[in-house]
Amino acid sequence: QVQLVESGGGLVQAGGSLRLSCATSVSIFMTGTMAWYRQAPGKQRELVASITMRGRPDHADSVKGRFTISRDNAKNTIYLQMNNLKPEDTAVYYCNAPRVGVSYWGQGTQVTVSS
Repeated sequence: QVQLVESGGGLVQAGGSLRLSCATSVSIFMTGTMAWYRQAPGKQRELVASITMRGRPDHADSVKGRFTISRDNAKNTIYLQMNNLKPEDTAVYYCNAPRVGVSYWGQGTQVTVSS
């Protein structure tokens, strides 16, 4: 069973920082793009950032300049460094590995930003 294990969420004040981690197996990690999504209460899940197997990142406009996605190939782990957090960043953050015919998801980690 494929597992994507997220960690690093929590409660932080506006302007603060958090770093999320997502670890998975090498068979998943080294075969394609990895991504972070988030879902706020009452809203649709949205793509936050993605990174290709070669390390090319892409970020949603809403987080550009504040969030940075990265990957550590030695640890089969991706990260999401989140700086200057805003209350509107409050959501459950999910790790995602889209593959041919299937999309793998983590269990989600809660990020709450207080004003």
